[in-house]
Amino acid sequence: MNRIAQLPFWRNTNLVIAAVLVLPVLLMLFAGIGASTELFGHLWQTVLPNYLQNTLILGLAVSLLAIIFGVTSAALIVHTNVLGKQYLRWLLMLPLAMPAYLVAYVYTDLFDFAGPVQRALRQFFHWQSPNDYWFFDLRSLEGASVVIALVLFPYVYMLTRTAFEQQDHNLLKASRLLGYTARQSFFKMSLPLARPAIAIAASLVLMETLADFATVQYFAVNTLTTAIYDTWLGYGDLAAANSLASVLMLFIFMVILLEYKARAGRVNQTSRPNKNHQIIQLTVLQQVGASLFCWLLVIGGFILPFVLLIVMALEYTSISQIQQLLPSAMNSFVVACWAATITVVLALMFTLYHRFANTSTSAWPMNISGSGYAIPGTVLAMAIMSTFAPVDHFINAVAQFLGFSAPGLILSGSIFAIIFAYVVRFCAIANGTINSGIKHIPSSLDFAPATLGVSLKGTLVKVHLPLLKTSLWVAWLLVFVEAMKELPAVLLLRPFNFETLSTQIYQLLSDEMLEQGAIGAIFIVLLGLVPIIWLNRYKEET
Repeated sequence: MNRIAQLPFWRNTNLVIAAVLVLPVLLMLFAGIGASTELFGHLWQTVLPNYLQNTLILGLAVSLLAIIFGVTSAALIVHTNVLGKQYLRWLLMLPLAMPAYLVAYVYTDLFDFAGPVQRALRQFFHWQSPNDYWFFDLRSLEGASVVIALVLFPYVYMLTRTAFEQQDHNLLKASRLLGYTARQSFFKMSLPLARPAIAIAASLVLMETLADFATVQYFAVNTLTTAIYDTWLGYGDLAAANSLASVLMLFIFMVILLEYKARAGRVNQTSRPNKNHQIIQLTVLQQVGASLFCWLLVIGGFILPFVLLIVMALEYTSISQIQQLLPSAMNSFVVACWAATITVVLALMFTLYHRFANTSTSAWPMNISGSGYAIPGTVLAMAIMSTFAPVDHFINAVAQFLGFSAPGLILSGSIFAIIFAYVVRFCAIANGTINSGIKHIPSSLDFAPATLGVSLKGTLVKVHLPLLKTSLWVAWLLVFVEAMKELPAVLLLRPFNFETLSTQIYQLLSDEMLEQGAIGAIFIVLLGLVPIIWLNRYKEET
């Protein structure tokens, strides 16, 4: 009956592949927990408490701001007659395409002491020195919180908006029959019912914040991610860096556990969007204020940084600079293509096995392989180096013992490590996308071809793959775009003289020369817009 379940080779292959994907992280965690180094003890007694405090404050501040921005904007779009809602509905998703470190640099350039805003203020008010006036310091923990929240709040906006739109209309109608107004119904019914979705979105924001490296380093905010990077590359102490990575992963696991408990057993949504919302009628002044709030989020999170990047590109870009960026862009393209293709193939294996086997354990490979998305890029790079480097040394020792020349660092010192990191990091994206597509295929199509004598292979090739064509393409595209944007893992794993577009732009940013790579930054942002545009079209069609 369950033909795939009867194929031990497929089951065992899936389990082995899934185990290999998470093995480096598990080995690193065990090594980090058991490590005892003088440097880690010194850090714990001196700066590590401050790093932990900054990490907690940053994570909580970004999550709180993202919830305020995202829930408020989603409620205005779904439940009110806010001005321009037909445009703001999809414009509010655009900040996701903008990497936080680019926003950090652009806003620092704009609001710094030597930037155009403060220069204009000094000229207008005739101020002579910083002692004559007060201006906020963007390069601070507070500034990093605002910048990261402006980029990540669309996670909360999208999931909360979907939750509002798919809430059971009967529950909302019942609240109206009890005498609630539209405004009272929102605060006492819609908002509490959306809490599971808000919890999921907040956990995503928190995990992305804990994984951020470039923004906090540029703003000189010491967090666990910067501590890991400095301990490994600055002090050369891999064991202490492993211990710090273990502490960071403990934070991640706590976030996942809290998110799971927050939404456990709560299902208050229907499968189809609810088009019969009772709209809260705002006054003209309220409409203007609500619309201004949403537009400020769009302008601050995407339009202003993107326009400033375009201005930089038009002013500073030359043919020679484009030629310098082309090799890095090609490296990014090749590596991202390999990673996206491998990831989609593996995700297809995991999801099809789960679909056909349909046992209590058939989802294990898919769930295990998808756990890598919660791992920060810095930690993942640590895990891969800690695992692959000893393997490389063993291979070299065996080769020399047998009389052959040492092959070198074929795993840890090549693009193989980068591709492996991409596959581990983004397998969850491909799993979710393809699994969602499989759920739309009627279960009768799984076994009906067998009654006509079609083999399992024929069923997969002739029935399921054609029906999954769109899902496969979308999964490939999403992984490709994420791989093109990934920075921390590549920054630590790249071979010598190997640059990707993101690492080269980061180096220019670190040298205060983003203007030289503005055209490359624009390319990354435009790539990030592709899945957002598709996602908006898909939601509008459904």
